[in-house]
Amino acid sequence: MSAERTTPSGPATTSWPRPTPLVGDATSAQERSADPSGWAFEPGVIASLDDVIAGRRDIRRFRSDAVPEHLLIEVLTAGHRAPSVGHSQPWRFIVVRDPGIRDRAAHLADRARLDQAALLTDDRAARMLDLKLEGLREAPVGVVVVCDRRTPASGVLGRATFPDADLWSCACAIENMWLAARARGLGMGWVTLFDPAELAGLLELPEDVVPMGWMCLGWPDERPPSPGLERAAWSKRMPLHEVVMRDRWTDDGAAHPLSHLDRLPQETIVSATDEADGLLAPPESLGVLDRVLSRVEALGRGRMPLGGTVVLAGASHPVASWGVSAYPDRVTRDVLEAAVAGVAMGAMSARSAGLDLVVVDAGTAGGQAVPGAIDARPTEPRGDLVNADALHRTDVDRLLDAGRRLGQHAARSGIVVLGEVGIGNTTVAAALTCVVTGLSPRDAVGVGAGADTDIVERKQAAVAAARERFGARADSWRDDPADLLAGLGGPEIALLTGVVLGAADAGAPVVLDGLAGSLPGVLAAAIEPSVQAHLIAGQRSRERAHGKVLGLLGLEPLLTLRLRSGEGVGAALAASLVLQGLRTRREMARTEP
Repeated sequence: MSAERTTPSGPATTSWPRPTPLVGDATSAQERSADPSGWAFEPGVIASLDDVIAGRRDIRRFRSDAVPEHLLIEVLTAGHRAPSVGHSQPWRFIVVRDPGIRDRAAHLADRARLDQAALLTDDRAARMLDLKLEGLREAPVGVVVVCDRRTPASGVLGRATFPDADLWSCACAIENMWLAARARGLGMGWVTLFDPAELAGLLELPEDVVPMGWMCLGWPDERPPSPGLERAAWSKRMPLHEVVMRDRWTDDGAAHPLSHLDRLPQETIVSATDEADGLLAPPESLGVLDRVLSRVEALGRGRMPLGGTVVLAGASHPVASWGVSAYPDRVTRDVLEAAVAGVAMGAMSARSAGLDLVVVDAGTAGGQAVPGAIDARPTEPRGDLVNADALHRTDVDRLLDAGRRLGQHAARSGIVVLGEVGIGNTTVAAALTCVVTGLSPRDAVGVGAGADTDIVERKQAAVAAARERFGARADSWRDDPADLLAGLGGPEIALLTGVVLGAADAGAPVVLDGLAGSLPGVLAAAIEPSVQAHLIAGQRSRERAHGKVLGLLGLEPLLTLRLRSGEGVGAALAASLVLQGLRTRREMARTEP
């Protein structure tokens, strides 16, 4: 309907109602001018939003209770409502519930955590290693936010000038999810301790689809009043005035970003953590050992026997003929005989730790197996690594099967502890290490037991020749770890790889020993990734490559004593600590709920 109105400069004119759109913004410029703040929410809503933002936390501990599907959808919807450059919506949400994928992701994060800690000062490294990553296993849901970057930047409004704006959009989606989760009482933790390429490979992402990190989502098993890194005395939030500048960049008194580089089974895990929280002691008062204890109790559902078995496997090695050891080959057999008699160092260490002992002759020289030892010797001809494969594939398969049976049987007593003996097997271990870690022969070869400079040089030459002979097979070793064992392995390492698989299949924790006693963990995890959750690094030996192998497994050693002995001595000492810690946990004073 029209209406007449008088203008200041003339007669009355006719006007019509403003056309109001049926979709979109129905307000007029006059309305917006009259009430500039009219788009604001009510004070109560603003206060609630401020509370949610202030209460957002990076959660690391989770309950095992399921997240209802409707809540998951609400959180994802919040992420999907994020601002995106050119309305490109580059985010994709991969919801992960598969325990196997989560275990492998946790393994990748454990490795990356150790790699980053190695770059920090000792104090900062220790503090970083104290931070929990168990949310990857505990949280009932994982959400990996990925950014689909396959569209050229020039084809998206706003990315031609800021090509990474699509990544910023995905970060906004993550923040939306975080706040939506917090408002509903859910916890979310953003884990970025991954090699992006490894995480992409785990999830089979296409090229140019990149992960933004892993979001752990679930009901929180902590309700932190302040940010976790502040509580851990890592750093504190800077005052606002130190990060606000006016009109242009100024650096007067502004703080620089912090850097600390040194320049020179879900339900049972939660249950074990619950039990530890009830002890009359500060949380994680035993440091690295406390985490191992929680893992062991989780694996045993709190009922694991306070005992275990050392599986000591010994074998001779044809590569010893190249002069790579300071001792004659007969020492292998002598040590196994002493072990059967209960008087070898490994046997004594096992007895002192309250562990049973199983001795396995996996291939000593001579016509007969060591009396009293389990006979698991190869039946096919063996090579010297330098000129021929160490083992026939059929023998590798037999040794793996025999080891599985031994591991399953040993698991009945509790912890399974690995021990090995074999003159020349540090050379074998170095050759394997070159393949699984990418180290050069020079970096992989250590001194072994009593080697001099000439012996070390011969070891390096033997390993280099073996690695060259193995050739391109090394590129695909993860696809067929048994082929790696055949080409460069030793029979005791093959058998102990089977022991790890069998023990893990039976639900037991496995304590690794030195370099040769840790490689079975690497190979078993390549065959069955879920075994990584069962592995405990008993010690870090003097072998220079041992730390690299433990890093590959994402494991921190319980002991660093620069041991030279094999035979499971270091692993037995570490197992003794674990058993003492378990006994302490089970018998010490509790607090009231």
